[in-house]
Amino acid sequence: MSLEKRPFRKPRVVALGIPKFVGDDYLAEFKKDFDYAALDVKNHQEALEQLPAMIATHGPIDAFIIRMGRGPYHPFNEALLAPLTPQCRIIASASAGYDDFDVAWLTRNNIWFCNSVDAVAEATADMAFFLTLAVIRDTSHAERCARSGAWKDPVVPSKDPSGMTLGIVGMGSIGKHLARRAAVFNMRTKYYNRRKLSAEEETKYSATYCASLHELFSQSDVVSINCPLNAETTNLISCKEFEVMKDGSFIVNTSRGPVIDEPALINALESGKIARAGLDVFWNEPNINDYFKTSDKVTIQPHVGGLTDVAFQKGERECFENIKALFKTGWPIAPVNEITTV
Repeated sequence: MSLEKRPFRKPRVVALGIPKFVGDDYLAEFKKDFDYAALDVKNHQEALEQLPAMIATHGPIDAFIIRMGRGPYHPFNEALLAPLTPQCRIIASASAGYDDFDVAWLTRNNIWFCNSVDAVAEATADMAFFLTLAVIRDTSHAERCARSGAWKDPVVPSKDPSGMTLGIVGMGSIGKHLARRAAVFNMRTKYYNRRKLSAEEETKYSATYCASLHELFSQSDVVSINCPLNAETTNLISCKEFEVMKDGSFIVNTSRGPVIDEPALINALESGKIARAGLDVFWNEPNINDYFKTSDKVTIQPHVGGLTDVAFQKGERECFENIKALFKTGWPIAPVNEITTV
């Protein structure tokens, strides 16, 4: 019996929304090996309706891309992603955080999940250090004075970062970039991490390891939160952690809101234990506690730490590179989970 040769089919790759920063030349090269399309929808409801229709019309999807600026598409639940099964082999996200994905569900359905490792690291470190300078120099209060016509009344000297100790919670890519920025301003860096860096890395980043979170907090003038959000880090920073901090110290969070217990933070700010906080992330985004919106003790940003043009391009390209690697080698570059069955 003769065997009929099956026609070659390029893996079908679909992006949720149109990637605007990856570059036309890059996409043209990618399309040589992949059947690429974008699902041009604006929000979660449109995606729920149009993704199954796209699959019914054009066939199954082998790889799915979640580009930067994914907020309107939340939640990334089974209802949204189930139409991709059983064909889809990989979902690649352009963001570093992935607490809004059910990775266990993806694994059970034999779908690799990849996040972005380096795309937003420098941009987020920039935001973390911007907020560090903002709280040290009390810029929010100064700006409100200038806008109201009060100018510099009353004049209260702010702090100087030189000689202060920056404590970094989470010494991954973002933490390392942040340490380099702190060194430029003559700040000492200490860190707490799930693993101790090598001696060479500690020398490279001028960073000293603390064996416990409380050790780090008790020795730091400024604490920067740069760890991922998961079950272990939810409410990681609460009353006991604030209690061991130096009186009048500062805290910055560019990680995820739920890493910090917000009522405990407000109490620490009101008591004066914490002088000021710089926050790019919140518990119930986009709904921000009114205290943070009105208090002179808090500098806030709307979760934009990683949102720069360069970060967008890096993130989008990392998605495509993860997909290319999987179909070429059987293993993506930055997998969050591991698929052992086919």
